[in-house]
Amino acid sequence: MKVTVEQGAIQASTADALVVNLFEGVTAPGGATGAVDRALDGAISELIAGGDISGKEGEVAVLYPRGAIPARRVIVVGLGDRQKFDIEQVRRAAAHAVKKARDLKATTVATIIHGAGIGNLVPAEAAQATVEGSLLALYHYDVPGVDQEPPAEIDRLTIVEFDEAKLEAIRQGLRVAEALVAGVSLARTLVNEPPNVATPTRMAEAARALAAETGLEITVGGREWAAERDMGAFLAVAKGAGEPPKFIVLEHNGEREDLDTVVLVGKGITFDTGGISIKPTKGMGDMKADMAGAAAVLGAMKAVGLLDLPLRVVGIAPTTENMPDGLAYRPADVITASNGKTIEIISTDAEGRMVLADGLVYAGRYNPDAVIDLATLTGAAIVALGEGVAAALFTTDDSLRDRLVAAGEATYERLWPMPLWDNYQKSIKSEVADIKNSGGRMGGVSTSAKFLHNFTDYNWAHLDIAGMAVNKKGSEYSPAGATGFGVRLLVELLRHWQ
Repeated sequence: MKVTVEQGAIQASTADALVVNLFEGVTAPGGATGAVDRALDGAISELIAGGDISGKEGEVAVLYPRGAIPARRVIVVGLGDRQKFDIEQVRRAAAHAVKKARDLKATTVATIIHGAGIGNLVPAEAAQATVEGSLLALYHYDVPGVDQEPPAEIDRLTIVEFDEAKLEAIRQGLRVAEALVAGVSLARTLVNEPPNVATPTRMAEAARALAAETGLEITVGGREWAAERDMGAFLAVAKGAGEPPKFIVLEHNGEREDLDTVVLVGKGITFDTGGISIKPTKGMGDMKADMAGAAAVLGAMKAVGLLDLPLRVVGIAPTTENMPDGLAYRPADVITASNGKTIEIISTDAEGRMVLADGLVYAGRYNPDAVIDLATLTGAAIVALGEGVAAALFTTDDSLRDRLVAAGEATYERLWPMPLWDNYQKSIKSEVADIKNSGGRMGGVSTSAKFLHNFTDYNWAHLDIAGMAVNKKGSEYSPAGATGFGVRLLVELLRHWQ
């Protein structure tokens, strides 16, 4: 869908549908909504007076002008309580409105920027959120090989702004939104794909494609490459994999050591059977999403490249299957990671932390200012924080913690800080190795983070996104399926790094 910005009056738009808004409790609409109301001889005011629309969040009303203005229909979307209004309400309102326009089979839509008037939001941020909510809500995964009736498509979305002085800020917001949506869409598609499609090879192909599009440098290492770098933990998981593993590295401004350096590391288990410690059959199909951390890293790197951020950013995605092959690693094995740490295997189903271990060690070669990893690592994170609420955050640096929490609030990809106390190290103490790869059920979300801590010697944060990667029911701007969680969060952090 093409998105454009125009200066003018919304009521003059010739789009199939134009979108205006209404705060809860308003009896006489003002601003652009008021202008449309006057052009329609008070039709919106009449709806308010009759109780047909009250401005509640998510409420949508449709009017047919019958030639009073050029547009075929007018969509009025509720913004909710003005006292509670924020940038997330903009995304949701935009999503509600654009989905209504799609359902009405509109092909061209014109909208005002939600919140940039009496909502008192910064125009660039309000524009970004309006476009984000609209485009993310319209994401659709085309199932390969299945004859589906495609959803109705909107060909063009036009942002209409009367104040010419705001146009440049709105264009800046649009540019950011389009880059973010491109990254989120990539991450969603990779996670939505079946595991026989989204293999490590497919992940590497996607990385090469985005590198070619954005100018990022790319390295893709296989078994021999990893063995040369002593990546025993990564290779242990990959031993039983039928698909060849791929250790993917993307670099933005890779040679610019004068810039601040941030490394992103994503768990890339493209299918997780549990290995020899095999999972129950029920729900195993959901394990195609166990590479959501790696997908988010690829999506974030795409957005970073498109925005050409003034940072040195590196994305690392160790990708492999975890399968119960005759060559697969076993409980009681002792594995040596690339930093020389030895690991006693308690459960081969604790494989994500194994591939991340070598990914985190590799991140150290960039002398980073910060390293952030994302992983669908533990069911314990879901037990602690619930599904679709927040990801668990562990960090060794208070400033990095505060930046991440703030980025999570701004994007509504929320994080909740969790403890990384030394007590948890005792739970993974081994009699035959430096550490165990599992500390048992109790405190599992923290003991898994503490395991990863053993492979870092820099400012580091770990995001356990197990409860956030997939949304089974769907929400305002995230259709059922993969969410792309983490892409917008990470890019928000990086955009405001300085």
